[in-house]
Amino acid sequence: MTQNEFVQPLNTKVTSLVPDGLTGFQKQVRDIPDLLRLTFGEPGFNVDDNIKNAVISSITNNNSHYADAQGERDLRQAAAAYYSSRYDLPFDNENNVIVTVGASEAINVIFMTLLNEGEGLMIPEPAYAPYTASLDLARGKKIAVNTRPTNFKLTPELVAQTIEESDVNIKAVLFNYPVNPTGVTYSREELEALADVFKKYHLWVISDEIYAQLTYDQEHVSMVSLLPEQSILMTGLSKSHAMTGYRIGFIIADKAFVDQAQKVHEALTFALPKFIQDGATVALTKSANVADGMRSVYKKRRDWMVPRLEELGFEVVPAEGAFYIFAKIPADMNQDSEAFAMDLAQNGHVAVIPGAAFSEYTPEYVRISYAASDEDLQEAIRRMNVYFDKKRSNK
Repeated sequence: MTQNEFVQPLNTKVTSLVPDGLTGFQKQVRDIPDLLRLTFGEPGFNVDDNIKNAVISSITNNNSHYADAQGERDLRQAAAAYYSSRYDLPFDNENNVIVTVGASEAINVIFMTLLNEGEGLMIPEPAYAPYTASLDLARGKKIAVNTRPTNFKLTPELVAQTIEESDVNIKAVLFNYPVNPTGVTYSREELEALADVFKKYHLWVISDEIYAQLTYDQEHVSMVSLLPEQSILMTGLSKSHAMTGYRIGFIIADKAFVDQAQKVHEALTFALPKFIQDGATVALTKSANVADGMRSVYKKRRDWMVPRLEELGFEVVPAEGAFYIFAKIPADMNQDSEAFAMDLAQNGHVAVIPGAAFSEYTPEYVRISYAASDEDLQEAIRRMNVYFDKKRSNK
């Protein structure tokens, strides 16, 4: 008798999860030689020296013991002050903050705290793919909203229509902006109109503003400042401070929500390493403005990349933030984004992410990251020109 014949089966909620299209595609292409990757949401900058020195000092001083489960008090105070002052939030107290293992844990904590089994979460699509797996694990139900007909923006009309037509109790909306993967963001007027409809339908708003400091052409306005009584801010230092590997995220909300969410956080993680938190405190104080320099570089890269992609035949969604270009594959190429992206990787040696990884509504789009170096972006465009020329000459 083999083990499988008498061991009970695994959790079907887990075994039925669809593999993440982002990481799945990158695994498929990782062994292709000489591949230029325009795939990662990975800032192409090193961590500021002040932050690194703080971490080194903390380790040297033997800060290797358990930290406060909710997050070290100094860090929570710094986070409350930093985000409330920048985005006019009413949550300016350490008790309004939970320090999480990046935004990824924050997503899971918020979903598990908010949703009962079968309750609906409205997700404007295309959207960051791992949201769906986290929602499945929380046993909520995804209510996808196709934003393609409205220039990739959620509108009050779409919100109302989705709620009125749904046979599911929609309890919350996941509102990410600037948006991964499109780079689209919202004006104050657009946000105020959405806040009105969110309030009308008593929706919790999970406001994923991880890219807030990478907004190029207008001021970033936080939904939490407009609708604090029913909004939860999800953010972190991965994009603003290039600290992806440090895994520092924040949940910032009313204390009543934070107190309940803390129970989930303690069950999932308990606490982050204290020396990492010491570095994060410095990031929010001594290195508070490092994103300013990154933003100007990203903006220049966006402005350089867009016309060159358009010359190749891509239809580019206007990118107003983050560091992605979401582009429709040229009409004379394979419109299946997964097949197109794989062929481009294998034969053009440039990797981009298929649009199908973000939504069933965008099967002929790709996401192109311009967080890579200037040299890599220039070489990627050169390679893509060669690739397209060969493809077109063979037709």
